[in-house]
Amino acid sequence: MSFLFEKPLGKVVAAPLLALLVLGTPLGAKAQSADNAPPYEADLMRLSEVLGALHFLRPLCGHDDQPSWREQMEAFLTSETQDGNRQRRFIERFNQGYRGFSSAYRNCTASARIAMEQYVAEGQTLISDVTSRYGR
Repeated sequence: MSFLFEKPLGKVVAAPLLALLVLGTPLGAKAQSADNAPPYEADLMRLSEVLGALHFLRPLCGHDDQPSWREQMEAFLTSETQDGNRQRRFIERFNQGYRGFSSAYRNCTASARIAMEQYVAEGQTLISDVTSRYGR
């Protein structure tokens, strides 16, 4: 299973997202089984889906972000996952976010811009919640 890595996505619009990905997740990288998932697992899975959606929406609407959302996802996977099954689940969610919007939009419309703004805000909220509840 692989990411949808067709092209780079551009500069970061959500500083907290970059900080989380550069610094790693709050509790460090430990291999986790599905039965022994960290308490913030659902939030991180959703964040993966948000990154996938932004991977599609930002370039569609003319944004050339650096580092790309795909690159941010790769950094996240490096810092958070050592378990191959867990990594595959994150990749699946990333691809799900990407595909959900790629099947609905061919052009940047007003609703695509609104969705993009909402996903950036949701990503910031997820990061803030995880770091405030589980941060070091």
